[in-house]
Amino acid sequence: MVARVRTVAFLGIDALDVEAQVTITSGIVAFLVVGLPDKAVAESRERVRAALAAMGLAVPARRIIVNLAPADLAKEGSHFDLPIALGLLAAMDVLPADEIEHYVALGELALDGSILPVAGVLPAAVGALAQGRGLICPAASGGEAAWAGGLDILAAPSLLALINHFKGTQLLSPPAPRVAAARGNALDLKDIKGQETAKRALEVAAAGGHNLLMVGPPGAGKSMLAARLPGILPPLDPSEALEVSMIHSVAGLLRDGELIRQRPFRDPHHSASLAALVGGGLRAKPGELSLAHLGVLFLDELPEFQRATLEALRQPMESGRAVVARANAHVTYPARVQVVAAMNPCRCGYLDDPAQGCGRAPKCAQDYQSKISGPLFDRIDLHIDVPAVKASDLSLPPPAEGSAEVAARVAAARARQQARFARLPEDRRIRTNAEADGSLLEEIAAPDPEGRKLLHDAAERMRLSARGYHRVLRVARTLADLDASDTVRRLHIAEAVSYRRVVLAAG
Repeated sequence: MVARVRTVAFLGIDALDVEAQVTITSGIVAFLVVGLPDKAVAESRERVRAALAAMGLAVPARRIIVNLAPADLAKEGSHFDLPIALGLLAAMDVLPADEIEHYVALGELALDGSILPVAGVLPAAVGALAQGRGLICPAASGGEAAWAGGLDILAAPSLLALINHFKGTQLLSPPAPRVAAARGNALDLKDIKGQETAKRALEVAAAGGHNLLMVGPPGAGKSMLAARLPGILPPLDPSEALEVSMIHSVAGLLRDGELIRQRPFRDPHHSASLAALVGGGLRAKPGELSLAHLGVLFLDELPEFQRATLEALRQPMESGRAVVARANAHVTYPARVQVVAAMNPCRCGYLDDPAQGCGRAPKCAQDYQSKISGPLFDRIDLHIDVPAVKASDLSLPPPAEGSAEVAARVAAARARQQARFARLPEDRRIRTNAEADGSLLEEIAAPDPEGRKLLHDAAERMRLSARGYHRVLRVARTLADLDASDTVRRLHIAEAVSYRRVVLAAG
């Protein structure tokens, strides 16, 4: 008899159907796992053997063959432990094989028989629901799986509890969906004194999902401003939360199986490799770019990142997808992020400071800023200077307006965008003005006659590229949304153009 248990292999955030086939035959005593297993899968036989021994069951002294079909698909990860164990128990007539076939199973086994949490339970649950099957998973991941909805879930703490459930001596209650608690002590814009222009740009960036670059000397507050951006962004709606949580689930970053409701904020160090930032590695895992999907990717000390790493961001910033192409894998992860970057004007940081003037200007600035390519600068909607804070500003009382007031205006602007884009077909649906392009952008951001003349004059004088021209329109549309205006007016174009300037030092 061949016992069959359904499980999954992961390709990006997609769960591919895999069948664990287990048979016990006569012949030389062995426990073989075939079907392109990696080291973790091949070692599962020892964990399964120890887990069964902990329950007082002995693996038959016969030839046991486990085939993970399809055999030409690489199998990676420890989540194959549970389906292999269930298949073996069904082949030993300990569990009913006909009942197990109605479930998709995944989980790692400890040596004492307990079932440990694994990555990817949420995508596996969504895949099982699409197949009309139930899901067997670790108890710690049950709250994560429950978000798939309408799914028969057996979230078992141990292999023994699972056996008792199928035998009718113990009932496993269905898990309840779990949501991650809101982060406490959120950073507030009231903590920042001065920098009113930078705060305004931060509000515009949050309202429209625009990319932002802050240039200023050390200690001007660039990192403080970026750290307060999550506090003015609206929370994820249910569909967005599911989308973001699936990526974090595959990466094994969902804490206690709790769904993420706050927008991600990722701030990798400038020493991050290309694979760490964009995705890749041996198993083509999601990088920081995808982990920040529908949130913020903060790149501090932008010119200190490796040139090739930064250039790899150019395509995802346009397409909203991170494509990891390897000889053995071709994986696509969602990567619709808001890039916020900060940098000094030159290596020493004091290019425009009369008291601490740069001794190598302008060459110091040219060499430092030239590490960032023109095409990458062109993809950033908002460019602002963040000057050093004066001592007189630091002695002032905290500003009256904080993150709560700004967040309310941002939420209202986002609501207008959602209402505007709700009429689009599902396959063309976008969320923010930063994603609008082509004829849609021309329709929603058409300025009044005075604004159009100003935009044409500015485009000629500043020699804006086609991308730069359209990004000015996007920012202007967001500024109009913040003003609750249906029409993009001249003042909106003027402010949008003020953010669109050449950052590179003059030759």
